[in-house]
Amino acid sequence: MEKEKKMLDKKYKKAYLKLSNGVTLEGRAIGAGVVVSGEMVFNTGMLGYSEAMTDPSYLGQILVFSFCLIGNYGIPLPKDGNLFMSKGHESSSIKTQGIIVSDIYDNCYHHDGGIFLEEWLKSQGVPGIAGIDTRYLVQMIRESRNLWGKIVPEGGKPQDKNKFEFLKNFQDNEYVDPSKYNLMPSVSTKEVVKMGKGFKKVAVIDCGAKWNIMRMLMERGCEAHVLPWDTDFSKIQCDGWVISNGPGDPKNTGDLVDRIKKDVLSSNKPILGICLGHQLLSLASGAKTKRLNHGHRSHNQPVFSLPEKKAYMSSQNHRYAVEKSSIKSDWELWFENANDDSVEGLKHKTKPFMSVQFHPEASSGPNDTSWIMDKFVGSIKK
Repeated sequence: MEKEKKMLDKKYKKAYLKLSNGVTLEGRAIGAGVVVSGEMVFNTGMLGYSEAMTDPSYLGQILVFSFCLIGNYGIPLPKDGNLFMSKGHESSSIKTQGIIVSDIYDNCYHHDGGIFLEEWLKSQGVPGIAGIDTRYLVQMIRESRNLWGKIVPEGGKPQDKNKFEFLKNFQDNEYVDPSKYNLMPSVSTKEVVKMGKGFKKVAVIDCGAKWNIMRMLMERGCEAHVLPWDTDFSKIQCDGWVISNGPGDPKNTGDLVDRIKKDVLSSNKPILGICLGHQLLSLASGAKTKRLNHGHRSHNQPVFSLPEKKAYMSSQNHRYAVEKSSIKSDWELWFENANDDSVEGLKHKTKPFMSVQFHPEASSGPNDTSWIMDKFVGSIKK
């Protein structure tokens, strides 16, 4: 009873979500007391909140959790000396600008050692708002072609612009639109990282790679070499390529598309593009990309495989897609989205090149399409 009384007597600061469409919503402040701005996106998962918040694909975005209660199993801490294999994390830090939740569970620690959600937010300098009707907010995001927001806690201080390189382009009084800039320098590794041991050497072009990509490669006996996005690919010796997921507009990635076309496609080694990597590979092949009216942001996006004639559930978070009419004749449509028929995957007709818009390495999310990683690794000849 004493614990419950303390929770009832706890004083909460207010926080406001100010949206670019003129709507302002009020809730209670959680996490760090800083003012942030970003693109409004959502996630439908009941679980996997720490994986989502550390996913580099969410860089520059304010993440709305549609499920009614977040944080009820705490946050696992990365294990010393085993950073890339630490479950519950997809990068070394929170990448979202902030989070919006209907409610959070206070003081709930992870069973395997860790901290609770709000403590984690504060330690990482990330704010949030609780007490908002998140399902109403998700509907608003879905109905808006473009929606940006600001989290303004009572007494909040300006965000540290040095946290991510791209933030230096924005003033405190404007809405942050991460897609306007090249986000690769903010998420990619600065040096080559080698992980695992195996006979098959896979070069992972890090555009904001989720750690589960490397976990799955290592589980399949591969040696993963994680490369900075601006690597000279012509100097890389490998047996296969993975072009990773990541944030932003695939057209705002510097000369990355040209280098993929020149040095990766021409190598004729097996290639797997994932999410942003799918879009980059498609652009390198001569196809075009477009901004979707409604982005795909959920753990339950149905996709249909044309060759296999099977449907799968997939985890997705993207706003851009490949234009179906622009696919070149030497490529074929592999997957379609069952909701809007947009392109979800491509395969080359004669070469071991493949790409998917969704996440076969889903963490969190359904594992229906993990077989794609098997297919890719199996295509690597040694």
